[in-house]
Amino acid sequence: MAALLLAGCSTSNELSAAGQSVRFVQEKPASNCQLLGSATGEQSNWLSGQQGDEGGSMRGAANALRNNAAAMGGNVIYGVSSPSQNLLSSFAPTASVMNGQVYKCPN
Repeated sequence: MAALLLAGCSTSNELSAAGQSVRFVQEKPASNCQLLGSATGEQSNWLSGQQGDEGGSMRGAANALRNNAAAMGGNVIYGVSSPSQNLLSSFAPTASVMNGQVYKCPN
């Protein structure tokens, strides 16, 4: 039982086939794009430790965000933010989180 629990906690977020078609943009999408709402992606760092913004934990959060956007029917994520590190993260590994606005844009 403990092995299953640990295996579930230590896996990273894999990018789904649908998530692969979702892209991040820095400029607000054109007016012909439809705003679908906000999405969040999270990667737990409890067992792997804090790896920083360049580490696998942020990649896992980005993959989860892309997967969630795809599940909403979106193909573009705009305005991505990552909540800043807090005092707790200096002492214990905390989850990496990314938020963004999900749009559906014509191809």
